[in-house]
Amino acid sequence: MTETLQWLIEADTNLMLWFNSMHSPYFDNFMSIFTGKLVWAPMYVAILFTMWRNFSWRTMLWCVVGVALVILIADQVGASVIRPEVARLRPSNLNNPISDMVHIVNGYRGGKYSFPSCHAANSFGLVCYLLFLFRHRWLTCFFLLWATTNSYSRLYLGVHYPGDLLAGALLGLIAAALVYLSLRKFVGYERPSKVRWAYLPIGVGLLTTLCIAIVSCF
Repeated sequence: MTETLQWLIEADTNLMLWFNSMHSPYFDNFMSIFTGKLVWAPMYVAILFTMWRNFSWRTMLWCVVGVALVILIADQVGASVIRPEVARLRPSNLNNPISDMVHIVNGYRGGKYSFPSCHAANSFGLVCYLLFLFRHRWLTCFFLLWATTNSYSRLYLGVHYPGDLLAGALLGLIAAALVYLSLRKFVGYERPSKVRWAYLPIGVGLLTTLCIAIVSCF
């Protein structure tokens, strides 16, 4: 292991411990709910509705297939290809020397390996793909904020390092770009000049976040 790589790993570990040390009972609840998958089902339905209002049924079908491919590529490349090769233990893993210094929530420690973060890969893969499909300022701002918070929740819960999140986000971006370019080349996709119902996913996402914020108080 080179000195530079060793320095990067140590810096990544120290940064993780610093972020992870900033916790409270309220945000323990908030982040553990925010990081869930099913809680965002209403927003995903809103995204599908927005696609339906902007595309023909054929184009929408290809776009939905594209979403599935992005998630499949990002998740499987991260979990099945990269993780076993890198074999970096999660911070929360009991076999990791730093596990005693890591704040965990409700006993959740995740799986064995952490690099890259599949949560970050899937979140940024979905978001980047949607931003390629739609050009809309507020959609861009909201979805990037959502993906960043979703990724940060993994660091807060002690199951990932910052480097895991960055690598996952990059993997998601690459998967999204490859699928989008294929969509344009083989299906002839053209981005709509005006996005109808663009504020629906934003509204549903914000309402979901508000509900999480309220529930986290109890």
